Amino acid sequence: MKNIFVGNLDAGTSVASIRSLFQSHGNVEHLKLMTDKGTGLSRGFAFVEMPDAEADRAIAALNGSVVDGRTVDVHAGRPKLHFNGAPRERRVPRI
Repeated sequence: MKNIFVGNLDAGTSVASIRSLFQSHGNVEHLKLMTDKGTGLSRGFAFVEMPDAEADRAIAALNGSVVDGRTVDVHAGRPKLHFNGAPRERRVPRI
């Protein structure tokens, strides 16, 4: 499974439009459109999870394409980093 970053989205871009854009290149496992807590509008970027081979095809096909009047930046996502540059660890709840 590969995480894909989609940037430079218009504030009015919907989850449905992003999903339909990526589904034409393969199976979208998960999609998260980052929104502003106050307004509910898009913050201008999203993350899409797809199987590796399909994700590579989608990245190649969609990077630089125009969505809702804006040229989008599509590339493989990177892990979140701590302030010291080390990858962030996922915490598992203790039982």
